[in-house]
Amino acid sequence: MAESSRLRPEDRADFEAVLHLALSTADIRGALGADPTGRTAARLRAHALAHADDIAAAAGEPYRAYLAVRRAARHEASFEGRGPLGTGSLLPALAVLTPLVAATSAGVLLLLGGLLQVADAPGPLPGSLLAAGWTLALVAAVTGLLALAALLRTALGRRGAATAGRVEHARLAWRQALLDLGVLPHLRGQLAPRPEAAMTPSSPPDTLAPCPARAGKDRTPCSD
Repeated sequence: MAESSRLRPEDRADFEAVLHLALSTADIRGALGADPTGRTAARLRAHALAHADDIAAAAGEPYRAYLAVRRAARHEASFEGRGPLGTGSLLPALAVLTPLVAATSAGVLLLLGGLLQVADAPGPLPGSLLAAGWTLALVAAVTGLLALAALLRTALGRRGAATAGRVEHARLAWRQALLDLGVLPHLRGQLAPRPEAAMTPSSPPDTLAPCPARAGKDRTPCSD
């Protein structure tokens, strides 16, 4: 499970973008403003990049959901890439028009050839008309299949656009979770004062300040 939450190389750029956004938030920017040299900001950034996998683990569930959606989208894209027709070409339009024209022409030729055969017309004309009609009928069947493929391709393209929208939504959800649950808590933890830094030297408990009333005469501590 921990392995599935490790950042993929292609997602490092998203992590760096979220880190840049976190460093620009008001409280982080205000804390870093105390160091005009910028060394603290550079140290924070380097530390976060070095521990990117650990930080990203805090948003492991949204990241796994994003990976699953992205994997499904790539699978669909590879399937659509094997389609017979190219998007934006003239083939889809021709595949829709050609079967209509071929079927109409085939019907006319077959009708004329059949009538001439029934009428015992002399010569090869009836047979030629029938042969041409059957040829056009075959062309209509083949191009009809291509038209069906073109419609299927269009439907798959629309589904691919919807899938791309789901991928982007999952990506943005992961980035928001990474910011809120991972990067910001990490940076704030690094900027929090250490307990030993909060301790300041104090006067020994048996040291008393001189009495203000006798300050001009001597330095005897006040006992009352």
